[in-house]
Amino acid sequence: MDDILPPIRAGLSVDGTLFASPFYGESSFVNYRTDLAEKAGVTIPDEPTWDDIKAAAAAMNDSANGIYGICLRGKAGWGENMAFLTTMANSYGARWFDENWKPQFDSPEWKATLTDYVELLTKYGPPGASNNGYNENLTLSLQGKCAMRMDATVSASSLLDPKQTEFAQNVGFALAPDTGKGKRANWLWAWSLAVPSSSDQQEAAKTFINWATNKDYLALVASKEGWANVPPGTRTSLYANPEYAALPFAKMTIDSINAADPANPSVQAVPYTGVQFVAIPEFAGLGTSVGEIFSAALAGQKTVDEALAEAQTLVTEEMTSAGYIK
Repeated sequence: MDDILPPIRAGLSVDGTLFASPFYGESSFVNYRTDLAEKAGVTIPDEPTWDDIKAAAAAMNDSANGIYGICLRGKAGWGENMAFLTTMANSYGARWFDENWKPQFDSPEWKATLTDYVELLTKYGPPGASNNGYNENLTLSLQGKCAMRMDATVSASSLLDPKQTEFAQNVGFALAPDTGKGKRANWLWAWSLAVPSSSDQQEAAKTFINWATNKDYLALVASKEGWANVPPGTRTSLYANPEYAALPFAKMTIDSINAADPANPSVQAVPYTGVQFVAIPEFAGLGTSVGEIFSAALAGQKTVDEALAEAQTLVTEEMTSAGYIK
C-alpha cells in the first residue's frame, strides 16, 4: 500500500484509511502533432501558457483540410466539459465558490475563462465541438485531425501506438497550460476498485483487487503488452523503473499528478476540496447543469454573458436550498 502514489492514495482515503485501490490514475496534459507545429513554425514549450496555446492553435489550424487547431471537451457533464473548464478556470484564478459558498460565475476570472474557451473552439475547433467528449476528441487525435488537444494523461499510450494511429511518430507532450498565476489546468483522478460492505464475498474481492492493482500486475502487463501500455499513475515504483521512466510521457504524467493540489485547487481560497470537481454531494447535479449551460454557449445558443448569468442564478438557488448559503 505504501507504494501507491501519495496524491492518489490521499484522494482515496479518509482519516488515513484507504477505501479503494486504484487501477490507474491520471492528470491532464497537452498532446500535439510535432509535424504540424514544425510546418506552422511554432514551438510549444514544455510548460506552456494559455497564450502559447492560443497562438499555436491559430497557427496550426487548417480546417479547410480537416485539421483543427485544438480539440477540447465540449460535451455537457460534470466529468466532461466541466472537468476541463473547472481546471481551466483554476489556472485563470477563478473558483466555483468563495469562502462563504457564494457562486463566483459573475467574476471577471470566469468570464475570461469561458470567453477564451468558446473562442478557441469556435475559431479553431472541430465542427460540433459541443458534442465532443473524451472519446470523440481522442478519436480525432488518433485520426490526425487534432493539431493539439488537452485531456487525460492516460491517453498517451494510445497516441504513441502505431497499431492505433499512423501519426504515432509525430506526437509531442506538454504540461497543462497556465496564465502565470501559479496554477496549471491539470486535474487529478483515479479509477479504482472497492468492496461494498454488503458483499458476502469480501475476502475473494480483496484477493482479486490485490492482484489487479499491485505492482506485479503492472509487470505482467509489461511482459505481454510493453511498458507503454501498463496502467499508469498509481505506483511510485513504476516511475522509478528506468524502462518506464524513459517513455516520453512518463515524467509529464507524474509531474502533473504531483502538481495537482485538491486542498488548494484555485489561486484564491475556497471552502472545498477537489481539482476538477467540488467534493460535495450536490456537485454531480450542479456540474452537469452548468455543463449544459456552457455547452449551449459553445454551440452558439446563448452568449458567454448569458451563460455565466444563468449559471450564477442556478447555482445560487441550489446552494441556498441545500443550506450552504444562509
